[in-house]
Amino acid sequence: MSQKPIFVATHPRACSTAFERVFMTRRDILQCVHEPFGDAFYYGPERLSTRYEQDEDARIKCGFSESTYKTIFENIDRNNTEGKRVFIKDITYYLLPPEGKPASIAPSLVHYKRGVGTSSEEVIDVNAKKDISVPPYPYLTAAEPGNPTVVPEQLLKQFHFTFLIRHPRSSIPSYYRCTVPPLDEVTGFYNFMPNEAGYDELRRFFDYLKSVGLIGPKFAGQSDSSSDSSSTGSDEEGQVEICVIDADDLLDDPKGILSAYCKSIGIDFLERMLKWTDEDTKIAHEAFGKWPGFHDDALSSNELRARQHKKKTKSDEEFHREWVEKYGEEGAKVIAETVKANVEDYEYLKQFAIKI
Repeated sequence: MSQKPIFVATHPRACSTAFERVFMTRRDILQCVHEPFGDAFYYGPERLSTRYEQDEDARIKCGFSESTYKTIFENIDRNNTEGKRVFIKDITYYLLPPEGKPASIAPSLVHYKRGVGTSSEEVIDVNAKKDISVPPYPYLTAAEPGNPTVVPEQLLKQFHFTFLIRHPRSSIPSYYRCTVPPLDEVTGFYNFMPNEAGYDELRRFFDYLKSVGLIGPKFAGQSDSSSDSSSTGSDEEGQVEICVIDADDLLDDPKGILSAYCKSIGIDFLERMLKWTDEDTKIAHEAFGKWPGFHDDALSSNELRARQHKKKTKSDEEFHREWVEKYGEEGAKVIAETVKANVEDYEYLKQFAIKI
């Protein structure tokens, strides 16, 4: 079984914190790295997001203003030498330029130490731009054909990718709540940006990995005549199964879904992973502290248990009334438009979800 670092690719508010807490209990075999790429995406000299573009003080105060994609990968490399398998959960759009803009390789990764990237004559330092009033992106570096990310394919090959999704009707209002009063004072996200929904990026990244053979052709939770019950998510050639988890499935049957997931990534599922000790909670607080306000619900719980009743199906009108009550007419309008814009991408990815 491959010991590649596990990378759980997701979008915001996908119940991913509770999912991550499950694997933070396995400190005996896993070294968890919590959402590292947001440091470069929002704050560093290679930042792709414009959220803090006009707030240099915030970028400096956060402590990540010098973070590049290279420094993050180097930190992952260091964690990967500690005798445990690395487990990363992160937001996919941190690796892609926003709004479907064309991608080129992050300048710091052009000469990454593993020999990843393009030739030296194509390298332009991101700080070499003369007009400092504009964001660092677009980079003045070469693109890789078909690659929608700022990370070279040879570096992406180092990871075992899996995916976590949640219906936009649940995730978008939850994310919106983090960007308006009173929670915005805690999160530091003072406006809702629809391009942070993340579904488009997740779908394009998924399709890219599938097209270049970094995931598939086999599916997690399925078997064929050439497989037996002991097979796992990577075969002898190092192929990685297509493995997608839907948050509603996870909440309906945590034990079943996580058992299938653990088989796919090649670790043993233990029921104790579903209940969190005080020490587990302390470690989670330390890890999630870099993004205050976003993980409070999962931090206030001490277990992941199946909900007693499956989620009630609501009409669009019922959802709209609920959003109006919580966020007003304008907020409900923005939420509804963002949900509508992302449902197709969610439903596309949902067809690949683990079925047990």
